Amino acid sequence: MPPLPEGAFDGREAFESSLRLALDAAAAQGWREIVLSDPDFSDWPLGDRSTVAALQAWSASGRSCVVLAKNFDVFARHHARFVQWRQTWSHIIECRICNAAGAPAVPSAIWTPTWFLQRIDIDKGRGVCGRDRERRGGLRELLDECLRQGRPGFPASTLGL
Repeated sequence: MPPLPEGAFDGREAFESSLRLALDAAAAQGWREIVLSDPDFSDWPLGDRSTVAALQAWSASGRSCVVLAKNFDVFARHHARFVQWRQTWSHIIECRICNAAGAPAVPSAIWTPTWFLQRIDIDKGRGVCGRDRERRGGLRELLDECLRQGRPGFPASTLGL
């Protein structure tokens, strides 16, 4: 398995490649916690077979994933495989919406206890990733603030009468 990237990245392909490497590493290394964060995940490859296969390989007892967004509107249309996977693993996936007045902007990022990726410019796909403890800690503080002001969202299933 190739090592996880370190440093700046530029472009959508670099972002997607880093995301896929991270999810493969999560499965191979047994990461216990992952936070996926984006305003809407519209340009993430969460509906791709390879992404869902990596998430499936990662899924196990004792694991947890938080998915944080401003809204989850695109999931049903663009990430159907992820939606189906989430229904099976809803007990380890927590989805939260952070869009209240005064809440911080939801970052486009992946956070784990040992590695992170953050897109600084979403439109151009530019960002930084790595193991830097200070940057990872700063990102976690921002994510925690979004989570504090967020609320549950994107239910795994909808029940109707």
